[in-house]
Amino acid sequence: MELKIIPVKKPDDVNVIIGQAHFIKTVEDIHEAMVNSVPGIKFGLAFCESSGPRLVRSTGTDEEMEKLAIENALEVGAGHSFFLFLKNAYPINVMRALKEVPEVVAIYCATANPVKLVVVEEGDGRGIIGVIDGGKPLGVEGAEDKENRHKFLRNIGYKL
Repeated sequence: MELKIIPVKKPDDVNVIIGQAHFIKTVEDIHEAMVNSVPGIKFGLAFCESSGPRLVRSTGTDEEMEKLAIENALEVGAGHSFFLFLKNAYPINVMRALKEVPEVVAIYCATANPVKLVVVEEGDGRGIIGVIDGGKPLGVEGAEDKENRHKFLRNIGYKL
């Protein structure tokens, strides 16, 4: 058994959702969930099939995002993992629909931060066992920080 740390390659302004599912139907069902959640969404999805022909299956509405998803799926190579890159949407816009896709087993992360995956390899199989999402905390939120958080959420339209 070998542990590996594999960085997820992505532009800073792109969000990624990484998870695990269990059937090739995942590709079409996640695609439908995305387009039904955000009109005009730009995304790319890649899914690592773990049996049969063991292909990376993909779909999307944005060629650049789909290529990014495929590249990362091939690099990580963990069975039944999926990589969903979002260009003009945020995870908060699609998480509820994604979690309702019957094939989705787990969501490892949903972030715009730099991400590294902790992957275990054994024989001809690989699995994601952890996620390093961004950096460590630098302190505790104070009164001014709370005020800034409240203002930010209202400025971007997520709170009244």
